[in-house]
Amino acid sequence: MNMSLQINLRKLEYSPLVNPLLEPSEVKLKKRYVRTGTQDELVNTKTGELRQTSVIYTVDERDDASFVKVFAAGVAAAFDLSRTAARVFQLVLQEYERAPMRNGFAESIELAWFNEGLSGQAVDMSEKTFQRGLKELLAKQFLAPRTPSTFWTNPAMFFKGDRVKFITEYRRKRTPGQTFIEVTPEPGAPQQAALVNHD
Repeated sequence: MNMSLQINLRKLEYSPLVNPLLEPSEVKLKKRYVRTGTQDELVNTKTGELRQTSVIYTVDERDDASFVKVFAAGVAAAFDLSRTAARVFQLVLQEYERAPMRNGFAESIELAWFNEGLSGQAVDMSEKTFQRGLKELLAKQFLAPRTPSTFWTNPAMFFKGDRVKFITEYRRKRTPGQTFIEVTPEPGAPQQAALVNHD
């Protein structure tokens, strides 16, 4: 079921003082989870668990216009945004670029629809289409309602920096009866995992 269908823009729960999107979160999509928040290192500092990961890292430099397009397209793809939500996300990014900074990012933005457009500017879509995309951005925790026309921004999805990383982790599917077990190493040696088949 489409998560945005569960959102009623007339009955939003507002959070005027605290941005609920500052805490790490997880959005469940059809085939995967997308996590936001701080990233664990190869050694999880909370559990001490060593994560054995093969990493291929690529840096691609872009001019400003291309960078914004790549950023928006990458976020839209990661969160399976519909075409409408991706268009609204582009509009919201433009509003975000104009918003004042605080604590290193723009913590909230004004999204007022008037004069047949967003902030009075024509945006080549109807208000109903804009609201449909906005509901999806709310459902997928890009934004959270602060007041009827002001929205908290999720700093993992909106930023004014000069670099972004899109990380995809590929995991091998386990077949029934197959599990990974932790192998206890000698003191000082790295922790390992082994694949075990149960017959």
